[in-house]
Amino acid sequence: MEKILLVEDDQDIVLHLTSFLESENYIVENVDGQTKAMQRIQTRHYDLILLDISLKEGNGFSLYNEIKDYKNIPIVFLTASQDEYSIITGFNLGADDYISKPFKPRILLSRIQNILRRYQIHETIYQYKDIKINTTNGKVYKNNQEIYLSALEYKLLLIFFTHPHQLLTRNFLLEEIWSITGEDVSDNTLTVYMKRIRSKIEDDPQNPFIIQTKRGLGYQLGD
Repeated sequence: MEKILLVEDDQDIVLHLTSFLESENYIVENVDGQTKAMQRIQTRHYDLILLDISLKEGNGFSLYNEIKDYKNIPIVFLTASQDEYSIITGFNLGADDYISKPFKPRILLSRIQNILRRYQIHETIYQYKDIKINTTNGKVYKNNQEIYLSALEYKLLLIFFTHPHQLLTRNFLLEEIWSITGEDVSDNTLTVYMKRIRSKIEDDPQNPFIIQTKRGLGYQLGD
């Protein structure tokens, strides 16, 4: 069953929408603010997020950016506002859809189904040994069990999976991270992140098999 995170502080909407979506065989969890939403997203898997723009704690636009920096999850904005500025802002950020309250549940359901179908069709999968990356939803799996990486860990791991069996120097990795994220990562920070990634993907992090160290040269995915 697909799981939806509803970020909404209006409890009437939460109760009615949760009941409706659960009757359509979705799993729905709810939080009412920005901090709680990120705590859930960083520790649990969701297939889609319904995000209210007006929250008691934080706001939907800033939360959208925070979520997308962490993981690529489809997001639908919910708002009572019908002004042109909010609609344009939401779509300019890259939202998958936008629906104004009050909305008809079946219309929202149709949009949810279309978005999930679109993401599934355009899935891009990278795999080496027992590690799999789905770039559409930003999920990483080991032995078909999801493992959780930070945004930078995910982006660094993806560099290796898009350059399989190639020797990647430390300078190359630092330049790629800066190109992707705009973050100026130090050589020591790269070492720390490599250790963190290996602790999550390797059976024996002290003797890495998936990402191997080529002493004095750099790293390589596989042989």
